[in-house]
Amino acid sequence: MPDRIFVTTAIPYVNAAPHVGFAYELVLADAFTRHHRARGAEVRFQTGADEHSLKNARAAEAAGRPVAEFVAENAARFAALRAPLALCTDDFVRTSADPRHAPAVHRLWRAVASAGDLYRGPYSGAYCVGCEQFLAEDELVEGQCVEHGRAPEPVQEHNWFFRLSRYQEHLIELIESGALDVQPASQRRALLEFARGGLRDISVSRSSHRARGWGLKVPEDSEQVIYVWFDALSNYLSGLGYGTDGPDLRRFWGEGARRVHVLGKGVARFHGIYWPAFLRSAGLPAPTQLFVHGYVTVEGKKIGKSLGNVIDPLQLVERFGTDTLRYFLLRHVHTDRDGDISQARLAAVQQGELAASLGNLLRRVSTLLQRHPELACVPQAQAPAREIVGDLPQLVHSAVERFALHEAIGQIFGRVSALNRLLSEQAPWALIKQTAPEASTKAAVSLSAAREALRIVAEVLAAFLPGTAARILEDLGFAAPQVGPPQWGTRGPERAVRTGPVLFAR
Repeated sequence: MPDRIFVTTAIPYVNAAPHVGFAYELVLADAFTRHHRARGAEVRFQTGADEHSLKNARAAEAAGRPVAEFVAENAARFAALRAPLALCTDDFVRTSADPRHAPAVHRLWRAVASAGDLYRGPYSGAYCVGCEQFLAEDELVEGQCVEHGRAPEPVQEHNWFFRLSRYQEHLIELIESGALDVQPASQRRALLEFARGGLRDISVSRSSHRARGWGLKVPEDSEQVIYVWFDALSNYLSGLGYGTDGPDLRRFWGEGARRVHVLGKGVARFHGIYWPAFLRSAGLPAPTQLFVHGYVTVEGKKIGKSLGNVIDPLQLVERFGTDTLRYFLLRHVHTDRDGDISQARLAAVQQGELAASLGNLLRRVSTLLQRHPELACVPQAQAPAREIVGDLPQLVHSAVERFALHEAIGQIFGRVSALNRLLSEQAPWALIKQTAPEASTKAAVSLSAAREALRIVAEVLAAFLPGTAARILEDLGFAAPQVGPPQWGTRGPERAVRTGPVLFAR
């Protein structure tokens, strides 16, 4: 039976058009999904739009638009990233419009209530609309939210509370034991520190008045709407049919399945503390892995509409192409820290790392084999090129499993550089010009081994740069990648080598 893996991104607020920071998260989750599908796993990949937030309602209000119309328009922009970013998503859940969502949220609420974990009480606190959460005094710096750089709003309400304090020891055990594997280790330590510091019960509803009437009503309490994070986190279940107990729920959230959330560091607490507690209360299993990434920054600053430094991923794709953007995000924005992006850096990477390295290697091999098809032969079992790529599939898999995708793609391009050096040393183009029979044999051995090594590179690369990998295989005479880790000499070309358009324009 193949592995079953459920992969999600966090769902973004749709108060504005998408920026490259969320594109990064999508590409990370996509590469993880593609990698495991290529190894034979059954993977379901889900994303969506978080629509029931006060932030969205206020943005619609400022724009003079009906909230439902406003969020629908922006949600469509997020959904439309699928093609330009070459995503292999299976589902897109809109929390205000998907008919599966409200029943799932209400079912989860009632399950938590039945466990005795909800109660009414007064609340007075500082609320950050950007975070969509109340912040304690010790979470503020000079009276401001660290994440959003502005003072939260004072709020006094009578809300529903969730008994988070009841689950403190459970959450510590879950993370310490690795049952909930949090990567990188720095995020694991931060969650444990927060849990050990003492967990307070949290408000899980808002007054309907303050929410502008926007949100899902609390069952049997029309004056309150369900807290946006209780609502939004439930999308992972609603997309699987939790509201109707559909078969996908048992298949991908049941025993034997990996439940993987890919998310930014700013929402780690919601996914690593609140969400497993809600699930435990409702009698559901916790996620198995949280892959937490840093921010994409511009000149060292977090991307923000108020800062005027938002970068549209569609514009980057239009200028540089899908795979150049994917490559930059996957290799140059390390998953365990923030990473800066600029159009100048993208241009430099396209020229210096893609065109001059991978594009050059393919051009050398395909051009010579197209001109001299008689040199194509069975690659030697002990060829030097085989030593270069022999351990590549396993090294890439290990890095992906550690959520170090920058290391995975770095391994691939390190081998591309080594193959380029080897080909320069062997110089088959010079051997071809010689009349001695042994020179022709050496050229054939060199080129056939380079072709086979490039095939393995392309099959491993397909999870990261799917369009580029398909082009390489096509030029070398191979069909689509086969399922399973590629091995030397296990498949032959289906057609002749061709020299297609350059992979990356200089």
